[in-house]
Amino acid sequence: MRMFSLAVQNFKSSFRSYVSLILSLAFTILVLYNFSSLLNSGILNQLGETNARNIEICIQVLSFVIGCFMFFFIWYSTNVFLTKRKKEIGIYAFMGLSNQKIGKLYMIETILIGCVSLLLGIIFGILTSQLFVMILMAISSIAIDIHFSISLSSILSTSLIFLVMYMIFVGKGYINIVRSSVLSMLNANRQNEYVKQNIFILLIKAIFGIGFMAAGFYLATKDAGMEVMFNVLSAVIFVVIGIYFIFGGFLPLCIQALTKRKKFLYKKERTLWINSIVFRMKKNYRTLAIVCVLMLCSITALAFGFAMKNRYNSMVHFENTYTFQILSDRTGRKEEFKKDIEKQNSVSYASNVEVNVIDKKYTNTTYSTPVAVIPYSQIKTLAKDTNMEFALPMPSNDEYIELHHIYLMSLTNDSITRKEMINGIDYTSIKKTATPYLGYLQENMDYMIVNDEVYEQMKPLGQSFYMYNYKIKQPENFAASVESLQANPHCHGLVKIDPNREDIKWIKILYSVSIFVFMVFVFASGSILFMKLYNDAFDEKERFDILKKIGVSHKVLKKSIAKELAFSYVSTLFVMSISSYFSVKAIGNLMQASSLLSVNVISALIIYAFFFLCYLVSNYLYQKQLRL
Repeated sequence: MRMFSLAVQNFKSSFRSYVSLILSLAFTILVLYNFSSLLNSGILNQLGETNARNIEICIQVLSFVIGCFMFFFIWYSTNVFLTKRKKEIGIYAFMGLSNQKIGKLYMIETILIGCVSLLLGIIFGILTSQLFVMILMAISSIAIDIHFSISLSSILSTSLIFLVMYMIFVGKGYINIVRSSVLSMLNANRQNEYVKQNIFILLIKAIFGIGFMAAGFYLATKDAGMEVMFNVLSAVIFVVIGIYFIFGGFLPLCIQALTKRKKFLYKKERTLWINSIVFRMKKNYRTLAIVCVLMLCSITALAFGFAMKNRYNSMVHFENTYTFQILSDRTGRKEEFKKDIEKQNSVSYASNVEVNVIDKKYTNTTYSTPVAVIPYSQIKTLAKDTNMEFALPMPSNDEYIELHHIYLMSLTNDSITRKEMINGIDYTSIKKTATPYLGYLQENMDYMIVNDEVYEQMKPLGQSFYMYNYKIKQPENFAASVESLQANPHCHGLVKIDPNREDIKWIKILYSVSIFVFMVFVFASGSILFMKLYNDAFDEKERFDILKKIGVSHKVLKKSIAKELAFSYVSTLFVMSISSYFSVKAIGNLMQASSLLSVNVISALIIYAFFFLCYLVSNYLYQKQLRL
């Protein structure tokens, strides 16, 4: 009981020191609870079975990512806490306490921190769960009934995940203390800190860092065909490894090089903070690399969300090009079908085209769906009738233009050139277009636009049909014309588009979630860096006390602290800014999106603003801790 009372007393007296750790842990618990509550609330069932299933898969994957982040964050935070307390713990050894009792004291105090974090995280998670769903659906522009509920299963699952992870590292800390000597505990906060690193090792790391980063940047921007997905994944791995070596080798090498330039070092009291950065870099570079990677992940997630949203809008526009598409075996029925529709609706525009589906025995193609050919002149006329843009060159006799649909995510790049063999003749693709000339039916076949002469030559190789397309002024009233069209004996197939169909609305949720992930990762990266720098203030107290005693003014020391802290924030932001351009470029290649640069710039500016706020708070608390 006395050990428990002592642990509680220590917890109360040092509570202000634990606030940043407790709030950071509580925030990760809050996020995990909100996602778990969303899955268990039954709200997603209102979106339909397909949407609910796809959203659940996305959120489960995201919850796994957040769980992994929580694991590493708890690992990092408990290590920082243990290092910070080891000197104080070592003093208990001089008072006669055994390592086992000291370990128990540490466990009780650490468990108190975890319990307070869990309690706060669950409470605020419950209070914000409804707000979280409201914001998520508002960003997604989806209207559903939202009701407040407390999910017991979410509370239990979130608590279990956190406690299992947390107790692993509490136990690890206990074993560490039991096996430590008194001397090692007293000197724990100085180990591997004030060490100037070997220049040769730094040079090797710098070369590796630049090499991996360059390879990642090259793969991220390289035009590719079927290997585009492999290139993106490889780029991610290379960039992450490169960031690690940049902070572990290149930056320390540059800073140590500056220390050898005496004219630079001894001006404006630079020696106070430059040398401190050099000696601390071996201890801090992993933290800086982790923060940089987290920021990079946040921008990449946001860019992916915006790319998905743009693709969703394009797909909806693509599918709703026409309200009705009628398949017939007779030509010249355009006005006849139009009259059937106009019995109940007004037609905005109409078009028709002849399509020939080639028999598979005449094709030697990479297409998985049937190959259909369309005459160039009819596509040109169709574009004029529907006011679509048309800038396609006329193919020669051995050429064709690919007419394909918009994919949600493509594993190939549009830059790849295709060759197709039909009836023993090779045809080369000269252009690709996703303009929705054929609307929804453009998704069901792979179409080749050929010149009229080639089309006539291919007609005997397949079966021709005639496609009639209509867009009505009130698409919501499409059902009124269905019976009239189906009653027409020349209508052999009818495709009707419901403008309110919701089977791909899950993509809009994914966009909203990406914004939330961006915020979580930015907050996480700022919290880790803030926690690290705040912890450094405790280690620097003795050094700054000595500097004050030998006559260094408070003004000079404050400037030194401000510049030392600025280096940590600026260096991570600088590497992140360069890397994010290429990561967003890679997402653009994968999603075939071309307007992500603005997303990159805006997200980077948001991170700059947040980190500037963190820097101001860090600087204030750092100086306050050192009594400046």
